[in-house]
Amino acid sequence: MITGELKNRVDLIWETIWSGGISNPLTAIEQISYLLFIKRLDDLHTAREKKANLLEQEIENPIFNSSQNKLRWSRFKDFSGSEMFDVVSREVFPFIKEMSADTSSFSRYMKDAVFNIPSAALLEKLVDQLQDLPMEDRDTKGDLYEYLLSQLSAAGKNGQFRTPRHIIKMMVELMKPRPDDLICDPACGTAGFLVAAGEYLRKNHKEIFYDEAQTKHFNEKLFSGFDFDPSMLRISSMNMMLHGVENPNIAAHDSLADLNSDVENHFSLILANPPFKGSLDESGVAKNLISMVKTKKTELLFLALMLRTLKLGGRCAVIIPDGVLFGSSKAHKTIRKELIENHKLEAVISLPSGVFKPYAGVSTGILIFTKTDSGGTSDVWFYDMQADGFSLDDKRNSLDLSKHSENNLPDVIKRFENLSAEKGRKRTDQSFMVPLSEIQENDYDLSINRYKEIVYEEVKYDAPKVILKELMQMEKEIQQELLELDGMLG
Repeated sequence: MITGELKNRVDLIWETIWSGGISNPLTAIEQISYLLFIKRLDDLHTAREKKANLLEQEIENPIFNSSQNKLRWSRFKDFSGSEMFDVVSREVFPFIKEMSADTSSFSRYMKDAVFNIPSAALLEKLVDQLQDLPMEDRDTKGDLYEYLLSQLSAAGKNGQFRTPRHIIKMMVELMKPRPDDLICDPACGTAGFLVAAGEYLRKNHKEIFYDEAQTKHFNEKLFSGFDFDPSMLRISSMNMMLHGVENPNIAAHDSLADLNSDVENHFSLILANPPFKGSLDESGVAKNLISMVKTKKTELLFLALMLRTLKLGGRCAVIIPDGVLFGSSKAHKTIRKELIENHKLEAVISLPSGVFKPYAGVSTGILIFTKTDSGGTSDVWFYDMQADGFSLDDKRNSLDLSKHSENNLPDVIKRFENLSAEKGRKRTDQSFMVPLSEIQENDYDLSINRYKEIVYEEVKYDAPKVILKELMQMEKEIQQELLELDGMLG
């Protein structure tokens, strides 16, 4: 998390962009990403130069040849504004669009990228400001980019791409990624879940980076993210790269489409908040999803997709709209029955309705399940989360994170890690267990309100005659005071 002077510098970059004529925050993020990539290429080449000079040999895998020196950040940053603009727009940008995808996952999606910085003055300012940012340390680089991405929501546009980072972190801590996992987000957006999973592994499994095979797995195979929006593919690739994952499998897929139905029984962990945009044209949906649940609703199709793409024993934590939990249609009941009877449904966590404000007030929850193909559901854990550490109005101001009444996230994690202790909890508590038989009797309804018991406090009121007498006395006193006021006014 960045604060103080560094935060002010990033805020200044945003002010420069807005005043320079780029009003769409998504476009702004893309243009900054291109510049960061250009700077990174020069840094990589410089590092290889130093190594070659030290060993007194030729540069290994040079990015620039001797005739391309002016395309390097360290060279053109000192050009005049007009010359810089000409070189970057006419030479540097075409160069990075056509370069080999071997450099990073980011370069794979540069073909249809567009240079949209409108003026030499704006480019010169941005290059100066980015040059001053400390981009050597991985943690700082990642935090800087995450803060830039937070402006997608703060600017009031494209907020649908941003799942709150504290919710993502909670879900990652609930699922505890492992070094040998194959992790996927089938609608990755800015890759928030993948980034958080990577940071969890860096913190809790440092042994990864002492083993060459595990390090290679971490950088190339552990993370997969799918999206069909080219802008999101570039942004998510940059986000992963700046967090130290060079070549994740960030791929262009419409995850629900029939053309992309070849990935089955592959991933060991899915973390996701897929889009819920209503209904799709059934003709374009993968047939093996329709065969599991005949519907056009994306929220149900994504659950079917996750069951299809998980390997046996694979785990999943996914954010869903509340309607999935209690919808009465045949498709809703079918997918719930599939999860409960044929796999192991472990938890239903109800999120506060203001979590996605100010962009959406829809009630949501988190489903946690394991693919078994042979059942395994016994008791399902329900948690009624009422506070996430932020105000639940449109402002979403930070509250006292140390107070349970204002932040339930630590309690959710603590209780999920010890579910055996939850069996004695009452239905009036914030969390409790519900046996499989009861869920079956309720037609597989997973709404927490179906099972939670509400305790009503008896409120005693005075008798009507007593209340009437008090009102009459109050009226008498008002009249007396009015007479006194009239007398004072003459």
